[in-house]
Amino acid sequence: MGHSQSIEAKLRKAFDPVSLEVIDESHLHAGHQEAFDGTGETHLRIRIISNAFDGMSRVARHRAVNEIAAAEFEAGLHALAIEARTPAEASN
Repeated sequence: MGHSQSIEAKLRKAFDPVSLEVIDESHLHAGHQEAFDGTGETHLRIRIISNAFDGMSRVARHRAVNEIAAAEFEAGLHALAIEARTPAEASN
């Protein structure tokens, strides 16, 4: 199981999202480091909408998602871009 699949499963379990996308954007970062050609799952974008974020600050939401992804960072994930909203925020 790759980073994106593992993170998606963990996020679904933790936040019961209304909507969830885990997008591999590694190819966009090719050449940023001499030895990196953009392959593998090193840079992911997470778009998640969940009632679990109600009452949480943006920083708290990001911390919660990053905590879920801790094992993937230890296994080679380099970066996450996180868009975490509530259903009410998503409808505006």
